[in-house]
Amino acid sequence: MAGQRTNLALLVLMVGAFTSGMLMWLVGSGWGWWPTAAHGVVGIAIVAVAPWKSVVARRGIRRRGVAAAVPALGLASLVLLALITGFVHRAGGRDVGSVLVMQVHVGAALAALPLALWHVVSRPVRPRAADLGRRALLQGAVLAGGSGALTIALPQAGRGPARSLERGSFQPAAMPVTQWLWDDVPVIDGEGWRLHVGDRRWSREELERLVDTELVATLDCTGGWFAHQRWAGVPLDRLLAAADMSVARSIEVRSATGYRRRFPARDAPTLVLATQLGGEPLSAGHGFPARLVAPNRRGFWWVKWVTEIAVDDEPWWWQPPFPLS
Repeated sequence: MAGQRTNLALLVLMVGAFTSGMLMWLVGSGWGWWPTAAHGVVGIAIVAVAPWKSVVARRGIRRRGVAAAVPALGLASLVLLALITGFVHRAGGRDVGSVLVMQVHVGAALAALPLALWHVVSRPVRPRAADLGRRALLQGAVLAGGSGALTIALPQAGRGPARSLERGSFQPAAMPVTQWLWDDVPVIDGEGWRLHVGDRRWSREELERLVDTELVATLDCTGGWFAHQRWAGVPLDRLLAAADMSVARSIEVRSATGYRRRFPARDAPTLVLATQLGGEPLSAGHGFPARLVAPNRRGFWWVKWVTEIAVDDEPWWWQPPFPLS
C-alpha cells in the first residue's frame, strides 16, 4: 500500500473511530449495536494498516529527524494505548489499578485528538484521482471485509450496544459510584432538601409517600460497566400532573451540583424519580435523596441529587449531546 493511500486510509479510519466512539457513548439501546460494530471494525483496520504506516513514519523520521517527529510519536503512543485498552475491554478486562479500562481508552482517545488535528494540518493528505481507482477500492474492500470478519470472530465480553461489563447487579453496595467529569458527591441534608416542580415544593417525606412504582432497570455507564438494579420511586408524569403538558416540548431535570439533562415531554411516563435502590434509601454516592431512572439511556442521563424538574417549550435536543460539566 503506497504512502499516500496509507495516510489517507488512516485519516478515514481515525475519523471513523472518533465518530463511532462518540455514538457508542451517546446511544443506550436499539440501533446502538451499529456504532459498536463499526468501532470494532475500524480498530482492527487501524491495526492492519499499522505496518505500512510504520514504513512511512520511518522515512519521515530519516528526512526530518527525531526531534521533529516527537508530536507524531506522541500521537502514535496514544493511539496504541487506545487500541490496547479497547481490545482489553472487549476481552473482559475491567480495571487498571483504581481506574476503569474504558476510562483509559476514552482518555487516550481524547488526548490524541488535538495531536491528530495538528498532524492533519501540518501534513495534509490531498486525495488524488488514483486514490479512488479500482485497485485502491479493492484494497479498501479487502481491508473492510477482513476487519469485519475478525470483529465477529474475536471473543468478546460484556452486553448491550456498548459491550459494557457487569458490576454489582442487584447489589447496590457493589455498584460503582461515578459522576460526570468534575462533579463531586454533595452533602445533602435530607430534612432540609426540597424538590421543586413548577410552583410545588416537595419534602423528602412527602415524596416518599408518593412512591408507588417499582422496576428493574439497567444502569449502563459510559465508564464501561452496567448493573441491573431494583428501583422504587415516582413516575415524572405524576409529579408533573399539575403542569400544562399540552404545550410542553421538553422536561429538564436539574441536580444540586448544577448538572442537568433535558428529555422529550413524551418520555414523562417512562422516567422515574427514584428514592430507593434495592429496597433501601439511596446512598449519597448513588444520588440521595432522589435520582432519575431513565431506562434504555446511558448513565449520564440518570441525573443524581435531583432538586428541580421543569417543563418548557424548548426542544429536548437543544442541549450539548454530552454534558459539558
